[in-house]
Amino acid sequence: MGDDYPTLFRSEQMSLRQFLIPTEVAHDAVAELGELGNVQFKDLNPAVNPFQRSFVGEIRRTEEMARRVRFFESQIQKEKDVVPIRPLYDSSPLVTVGPSAAHNIDELDVTLAEHETRLVQMNDSYKTLSERTRELVEARHVLRETAVFFDKAETQQTDIRTSFDDSSAPLLQHDDREQQYSSAVQFDLEFVAGTIDRTRISTFERVLWRVLRGNLYMNHTDITEPFVDPATGTETRKNVFIIFAHGDALLAKIRKVAESMGATLYPIDANADKRSDSLREVTARLEDLETVLYNTGLNRRSELLRIGENLARWQDVVRKEKAIYETMNLFNYDVRRKTLVAEGWVPIRDLPMIQMALRHATEESGTSVVPIVQELRTNKTPPTFTRTNKFTEGFQTIMDAYGIATYQEVNPGLFAIVTFPFLFAVMFGDIGHGLIIFFAALYMISQEKKWARQELDEILGQFFYGRYIILLMGLFSVYTGLMYNDIFSKSLHIWHSGWDFPEPGSNGASYAVSNGHMYPFGVDPAWHGADNGLVFTNSYKMKMSIVLGVIHMTFALCLQLPNHIKFKRPLDIYANFIPQMIFLQSIFGYLVVCILYKWSIDWSTRDTEPPSLLNMLIAMILSPGKVDATSQLYRGQGFIQVVLLLLAMVCVPWMLCMKPYFQWKERQLIEGQGYVGLGHRNGGPRESTDEVLEGEEEGNGRAIVEEMEEEHEQHDFSEVVIHQIIHTIEFCLGCISHTASYLRLWALIRTIGRVARRGRARARAR
Repeated sequence: MGDDYPTLFRSEQMSLRQFLIPTEVAHDAVAELGELGNVQFKDLNPAVNPFQRSFVGEIRRTEEMARRVRFFESQIQKEKDVVPIRPLYDSSPLVTVGPSAAHNIDELDVTLAEHETRLVQMNDSYKTLSERTRELVEARHVLRETAVFFDKAETQQTDIRTSFDDSSAPLLQHDDREQQYSSAVQFDLEFVAGTIDRTRISTFERVLWRVLRGNLYMNHTDITEPFVDPATGTETRKNVFIIFAHGDALLAKIRKVAESMGATLYPIDANADKRSDSLREVTARLEDLETVLYNTGLNRRSELLRIGENLARWQDVVRKEKAIYETMNLFNYDVRRKTLVAEGWVPIRDLPMIQMALRHATEESGTSVVPIVQELRTNKTPPTFTRTNKFTEGFQTIMDAYGIATYQEVNPGLFAIVTFPFLFAVMFGDIGHGLIIFFAALYMISQEKKWARQELDEILGQFFYGRYIILLMGLFSVYTGLMYNDIFSKSLHIWHSGWDFPEPGSNGASYAVSNGHMYPFGVDPAWHGADNGLVFTNSYKMKMSIVLGVIHMTFALCLQLPNHIKFKRPLDIYANFIPQMIFLQSIFGYLVVCILYKWSIDWSTRDTEPPSLLNMLIAMILSPGKVDATSQLYRGQGFIQVVLLLLAMVCVPWMLCMKPYFQWKERQLIEGQGYVGLGHRNGGPRESTDEVLEGEEEGNGRAIVEEMEEEHEQHDFSEVVIHQIIHTIEFCLGCISHTASYLRLWALIRTIGRVARRGRARARAR
């Protein structure tokens, strides 16, 4: 793979470029580069406070516009009836570049402010009207329930208890002022009526009873319909209460307790005729308020519908404008040239596209001054940029979540296209379930043009983003399902089985007999019904997991070699790659060879039982050279295991000492020749060449300073040693832990198999 043609095998070749952009073209130029998305600008003002930068005013303005747009979105989400939002692809674009860009942004700012003012006024009016409506509804309920209570009291005069205490007034007595209604019972007691939250009614009763020492009569009833808060949308259920007491002091206490517990009190007249008049008046006012409230709601919804037509377009414009000015704040302003100076990393492959974008921005802005792009020389390590498409994007995102490779290193995301779905399929292998996943992914792929333009919810969006990962997972699951001979927890009899089951004996057991056939692909279906099938499949899949794991680790280790060759690091090949490979293969590679060798032997023709490879590996380390004759796998096993163990032990000091030693010798050789770093143990001034001074005059002084800082960055020898020790310990322990981690494949296979067996057992029971 040549370096001249970019591939997924390595990241793109990058170049540090300086942009000299005239101020009148800056906005449009950054907008064009942002649409390309292939320039990473550097911050040339790291010491400047964000609130003291050049375009802080524009950013504040866009943030205020973004706040208004978020306010509109929240109001639409709170609406009970769905307010349709026109998607961005169906909206007419708003021109934000060119000579009319500033005018369009000003108009947008004014439009958003007007919509916000109208919506806030409508919200306030709607809230005020809703509160008044709620108060009138509560007053109507209080008047109705009070009338009902008085009607009941008049019809039950025989149940009214009079007081026998001459020193105090009775609670209920005949009203002398209403003698014309002699048949009815009238009241001269004063009362308090109102509404209170239903959850507080029991507490309200207890508090009043204790405060008034029982000198009251209280009645309450439920209000059936709930009250909805227009601001929060929460429902509240209330009760109507009426409390009778005698004396202004007691009534004052009742009012204080009621107000402290959030109750609403309403002045109700004791006269029935006045209560009737009040009820008619409240009902009339309530009808008028409901009409006004309904019209206000319609006007508010009409306003939200108009906002929904343009909301997606406004969100897009505001986001872009804020990103543009935040990017422009990274630039320096050259007062002498009246231009903005920017530095950024760009892919070399995209330089013609960047030049065309800058020329297009110049033409759109109506000026003739074209931005200048020039290369800066630096030894700074460029950022890693891996070009992806819709197929590889999901796999690359998974790899980037674990860590991003250094610039121009081998990209593991290329190989994850195969390894990630395959390892999933090893755990999930089932033909039927794999086909379901495969066709579900195919459906998402067939709808990708439509769904890509829509706003999907969080869960569906994640599945759609990884549709090609799911496609390959389903495809590989079908393959491993054929290997396991499993479809919806059932076996397939595609070819002739290699085992025959004769008639069962007297004990009901039947032992399979080989018929000379060999099942050509996958597991023989005869194992699915066998009593010892679980023992066979567990052993087979556990060893398969170890084999796949060691192959995977070996392949990952081999990816170091192209990096060492690319960056001309022969010492890393001899001091890291070779001993690591020997250490891995002498223990775990040997285990894989023993597994394959054990599978290749027909143990029915041997006099000895097949040995346990786990015990063999433990004995290889704890008692090297000693092999029991009954558990010997091959001739000369003890000697070979001693040699391999010695090689593994030699590799540990090899990795620990070789690289630090050669780096120490190289440093001693350089210092012996009299070379020292700039400013090394002296306070002398830095000498600048004419080339450096010329570069600083041209505006690339920051890049030259960074280059010198990286060139002369030196690590202490103790740091090199500590780093190598950590690297060695991490590798040795990682070999063991990673091999054990691959046994999780086997554990998950067992879990899925157990669920499948339970399903088969239930099906047979039915």
